[in-house]
Amino acid sequence: MRSDTAAGGALVYVGSYVIKSYNNFDNFLEDKYTLIPAAIIITVGVVMFIIGTVGCCATLRESKVGLSFFLMILLAMFAAEVAALVFAFIYQGRIKGDLERSMSNVFQKYDGENSESRAVDYLQSQLQCCGVQTYMNWTTMPWFSSSNNTVPISCCKQNNTECTGKLDQPDLLNTQGCEVKLEQLLQDVMSYAMLVILGFAIIKFFGMLSVCVITCKSGRRTGYQTLYV
Repeated sequence: MRSDTAAGGALVYVGSYVIKSYNNFDNFLEDKYTLIPAAIIITVGVVMFIIGTVGCCATLRESKVGLSFFLMILLAMFAAEVAALVFAFIYQGRIKGDLERSMSNVFQKYDGENSESRAVDYLQSQLQCCGVQTYMNWTTMPWFSSSNNTVPISCCKQNNTECTGKLDQPDLLNTQGCEVKLEQLLQDVMSYAMLVILGFAIIKFFGMLSVCVITCKSGRRTGYQTLYV
């Protein structure tokens, strides 16, 4: 059962990775319930890490009570993983709509100094994108007219010192919009989490079958000993 401890640590890592990925761009996400699957798998991972030793001891001693208790815990964790998988599938379909509602509002508030500006600059520099659907979206933003008809410097391609944010330098700018790139990133993160959850759920299912077999064998052995007394 040492594998349960390792698996628990792996689930905690995956859950933390999902939360960190979403927190990096939380200004553009209104639906915070998207993190429910990550919270579930972190909880399951912690429980798996803790009960790994208990399950190992119960198996070594072939205690029927201990094995039955361990089986109930496995069943609860399996149910939680299935629930996390369902939630992840549901919220994966909501990512696009969530971004469409929030991204334009955040970009409209850009002034180069506030928290929304820092979020936009981080997004554009990290994903090498510019604007919501395209870099030309900036022409409709208050920032464009107040900054001598330029886009933020974060729209410039990396390691390019000649870029000034002028639209007459398209070769120096990232022209693809951020919405598609951010949606793809978040979809990939959620898909990765779903695959991990599914994999561990399958393993957990076969683990429950194994514990059932061991429990049945333990019960039969006890019965045979009673007949010989």
